[in-house]
Amino acid sequence: MELKDVIVKRRSVKKYKPDMVPQELIDQVVDAGLRAACGKGARSQVIIAVKDKELRDKISACNAAIMGLPEGKDPFYGAPIIIVVIANADVPTAPYDGACSLQNMMLMATELGLGSCWIHRCKQEFEGDLGKEILAKIGLEGNYEGVGHLALGYAAEGSEREFPIGEGRCFQIG
Repeated sequence: MELKDVIVKRRSVKKYKPDMVPQELIDQVVDAGLRAACGKGARSQVIIAVKDKELRDKISACNAAIMGLPEGKDPFYGAPIIIVVIANADVPTAPYDGACSLQNMMLMATELGLGSCWIHRCKQEFEGDLGKEILAKIGLEGNYEGVGHLALGYAAEGSEREFPIGEGRCFQIG
């Protein structure tokens, strides 16, 4: 696919099949995130691919509680994989570096025929006990902040919606 086609085709998928994505595809998505632009070459972003169902469900429950959703409601729309993006909070461009990673991963997921959706509230998760638990689990020390999650998996039938572009807001001067 041409890059323009990938950009136009990308959608936020809000319903996933339970099928696990092969590791080689997960690796390609993560690699795209690791190659994202970053301020001053700092590489502040850290990507954590969560395939473990127990941890995935724990992240989902925490995220739902932060959002105020009823118990049992999954803010990750049933995606079997949650990719967590955090960044070194001591780097001034940390949230932007992480955002670039998320965008690259969404585009790569589309290229590979996968569905994805950027899910917020990662910042709040990493300010609490769950964030500390995840950092300990991967053996990472330091001052990290949550940037965002990427729900990742195969899109279920009827999950993609067409979004009109609308009027947009591009101004040109000169």
